[in-house]
Amino acid sequence: MCCKTNHRFLLLYASQKGQAKAIAEEIYHQAKDSGLEADLHCISESDKYNLNSEKDPVVIVTSTTGTGEPPDTAVKFVKEINDKSLPSDHLSHLRYGLLGLGDSEYTFFCNGGKIIDKRFQELGAQRFYEVGLADDAVGLELVVDPWIAGLWPALHQEFASRKKERNHTEEPPSLCADAVCNSCINSRVERLKLEVLGVNNDLLAKAVTKSELPLQGSQPSLFHSVPPLSQLALNVPALPPEYLEVHFQESSEQDPSLCCVSESSIFQVPVIKAVQLTRDDAIKRTLLLELDISKTTFSYQPGDAFNVICPNYTSEVEELLHILGLSEKKDYFVCLKVKAGTKKRGRFYAFTMILHVILPLRREEKTHFVCTSWISYLMSVAKQKQK
Repeated sequence: MCCKTNHRFLLLYASQKGQAKAIAEEIYHQAKDSGLEADLHCISESDKYNLNSEKDPVVIVTSTTGTGEPPDTAVKFVKEINDKSLPSDHLSHLRYGLLGLGDSEYTFFCNGGKIIDKRFQELGAQRFYEVGLADDAVGLELVVDPWIAGLWPALHQEFASRKKERNHTEEPPSLCADAVCNSCINSRVERLKLEVLGVNNDLLAKAVTKSELPLQGSQPSLFHSVPPLSQLALNVPALPPEYLEVHFQESSEQDPSLCCVSESSIFQVPVIKAVQLTRDDAIKRTLLLELDISKTTFSYQPGDAFNVICPNYTSEVEELLHILGLSEKKDYFVCLKVKAGTKKRGRFYAFTMILHVILPLRREEKTHFVCTSWISYLMSVAKQKQK
């Protein structure tokens, strides 16, 4: 192929539970479709890359753990760049983009990414792309997906700028090679125009045929939308590939109870007070709940954490099972397993993007009724959850 160029960039990830790694792998696969080559490494694999001599753009995806610390895999990396003996221009040759993952329910939101970004700036590194901070409390994909989509034009612009700078410093003979390359490209563009023209003619014929079909009326359907929905700009994520196998097994238990939901003891206690702490127009509503635990027998001390298990309304559970065609199998066990050959074992999608099921640890089987009653938050906004 004429003037074929591999635009390489270094892609590093610092992951605690696999979220950052899964996102970095997604970037790695999308890079090929964008005509780019990602050199993917865990940030702890310092023997496979060297930022001190790195000439290509660097993209970093990092999560946050603990009380705002970088992941364990990035501890050594952060320690090295925090060396006080490093000069202020130590990384002045570096151009980078950074995506931080965090949870705004914690005090130090995305602090792992902020630590690296701040130190890079102090060492003279420059951003070629804006920093992205994704919030797991509202859905990582709300920031991750647009950030990845914007990464490709930012990288292409970065490579174009570098090429322009090289052209100013190269000798005149290089212009001849550029002319040959441009001639080859122009020839290919002309052929593409002819091909596209043929495709457009086919599409036009299909469009005319479709316009002759009778109108479907004003009732909304999968093929026909009505205001106000049709007037909204919707950002619907693409259907993800299948990662799970779902098997149904008839249950011998007549009445699945809460013992299926938690390994530890469960106490039923009343809510004696509920106060809304946020304003009505707040993005996230925060409530102060007081529980009466005077009649419980468990012991606790300051710093301990406990879980609150609340069921969905039975009517909503029954309606959802009916919509999914699972009413007759509501007491069947559901067994979810990762499909063989799955590349991203850290990413799980349960059933659909509408029904988001998180299974408790050490439990692989639950009935449909238990899943929809006690494990799924049916009224939450659908989001891609990574573990």
